[in-house]
Amino acid sequence: MFAAAIGMYGVFLFLTYYLQLSRGYSAVRTGMAFLPMVAALILTSTVASAALASRVSPRVLIPAGMLLSAAGMWVLTGLGPQSSYPAQTLPGTMIFGAGLGMVFASAVNLATSGVRADDAGVASATVNTVQQVGGSVGTALLNTLAASAAPSFALTHQSLRDVAAIHSYTVAYWWAAGFFAAGGLAVALLLRSGLPGGQQVQP
Repeated sequence: MFAAAIGMYGVFLFLTYYLQLSRGYSAVRTGMAFLPMVAALILTSTVASAALASRVSPRVLIPAGMLLSAAGMWVLTGLGPQSSYPAQTLPGTMIFGAGLGMVFASAVNLATSGVRADDAGVASATVNTVQQVGGSVGTALLNTLAASAAPSFALTHQSLRDVAAIHSYTVAYWWAAGFFAAGGLAVALLLRSGLPGGQQVQP
């Protein structure tokens, strides 16, 4: 959840910058541009919770979701000053949202499974706290990386100063993809096989 939140909050920030500052979207239009991603997140989290959680181990679901989110970040690294929303931004955000849906549903289910009833609130609060801390760290870290990337790009590309900001967003997307990939690898290595609470895979 920590690694996913680092990437998630960073993407929300820099994609908003890109759509509003580089593409000239209004605040309302930017919000509308995020809706397909939210729909993909809701759909996959519902499917992951209802259909897959009892059949597939979190050791498979969570890394798969993290890698899917990293793939969405990879798509977004190709955004440029004239990139089309339907052709590039939309696919990237939907892939990203689908991956997050798999991660969040599976991670919350795993983190709270097998917990005693009187500890359920603490377990749930811990998951939320880790997510919020990851979001804070991600926003600060990716913003610092992006802020340092823009001047560096502008110095070495004197004729392309207008795209330096977009380059900084791309740097942030690459780092976010790295966090998702690293988080997925960590989950795959650290989680034991099997289903939460000793559930058995349905035939």
